[in-house]
Amino acid sequence: MAATRLITMHVNKGKTVARCLKDRTDYAKNGEKTENGEYISAYACDAETVDEEFMLTKQKYAQTVGRDSSRNVIAYQLRQSFKPGEVSPAEANVIGHELAMRFTKGRHAFIVATHTDKAHIHNHIIFNSTATDGQHK
Repeated sequence: MAATRLITMHVNKGKTVARCLKDRTDYAKNGEKTENGEYISAYACDAETVDEEFMLTKQKYAQTVGRDSSRNVIAYQLRQSFKPGEVSPAEANVIGHELAMRFTKGRHAFIVATHTDKAHIHNHIIFNSTATDGQHK
């Protein structure tokens, strides 16, 4: 059974929302950790442009609702760790994707990056705090 932790992501001091999203998604997608991107999946976005797509949704939210979301939670991360030998990287990615779909109910874009660089396989699941319709946070 996997250990899972929910982490809120905020803007780091001196950085923009876009820079923070890029830094965090780039770390998750790191080719050295994901076997050159083999174990990355996505929902309602493209893994290559996930940070930009998250920003477009946030801009749509700001225009529609009239509120700036940069001072709030900008994204969430589920970190899901498995015991060594419990699952293969491909299985871990599928499990992470299923968890993210259940957690977001398909209303938020996300990526699942399965890291294989440690003794234990683990997922970095990052999902946008803004719903894909740009209407809700």
